[in-house]
Amino acid sequence: MIPIIKINNGSVFQHDRLIINNINLEITEGEFVYLIGRSGSGKSSLLKTLYADLPAKDGSFKIAGYDLCNLKRKDIPMLRRKIGIVFQDFQLLYDRNVEQNLSFVLKATGWEDENSINKRIDEVLQLVGLQGKRKSMPHQLSGGEQQSVAIARALLNRPNVILADEPTGNLDPETTNDIMKLLMKIRDNGTTILMATHNYNLILKYPSRVISCANGTITESSK
Repeated sequence: MIPIIKINNGSVFQHDRLIINNINLEITEGEFVYLIGRSGSGKSSLLKTLYADLPAKDGSFKIAGYDLCNLKRKDIPMLRRKIGIVFQDFQLLYDRNVEQNLSFVLKATGWEDENSINKRIDEVLQLVGLQGKRKSMPHQLSGGEQQSVAIARALLNRPNVILADEPTGNLDPETTNDIMKLLMKIRDNGTTILMATHNYNLILKYPSRVISCANGTITESSK
């Protein structure tokens, strides 16, 4: 299988402070991988490095065909068309309805044809089961529905990889199950998912490969 994420001897920094050292990691196309670790262990910093919110300085970081260590600032928007990002706190635009949230992202990433935009919005809302919520405002949605919109947003540009940072962290157990089933369905359609979590119950219920972030490094985990 082809690696969609490959890190060799990589280090993650935040404001010149070393967070994680000596990372060697390969994730192949279509894998679902958990990234576990305590709060403050560096999970979010690693994800931020992979979507170029933090600079990749040492070693080699490659994702979705991009070399992050040699990435020019002007190329970051194109990188992020290949990567879907899902946050714990949804990060929707609360003054716009669901359709406007999704349309905003498409137009910001180069979509211009209104018919194509409408069709793509229909497709992602159908995938996450929210066809009837197109005109709803975020405050009219449950937490699970808001996270489903955030996942739909991440899927708009048909990304090769989804980076999910504690996507169930603010959800109740039943809603968490719904979101996990949705993510597994997306994985089954061929999208690679790297999901940071500290919820070990998820790993037991939805077993998959696990990597652990602890003591300033990344290791394969048996849990």
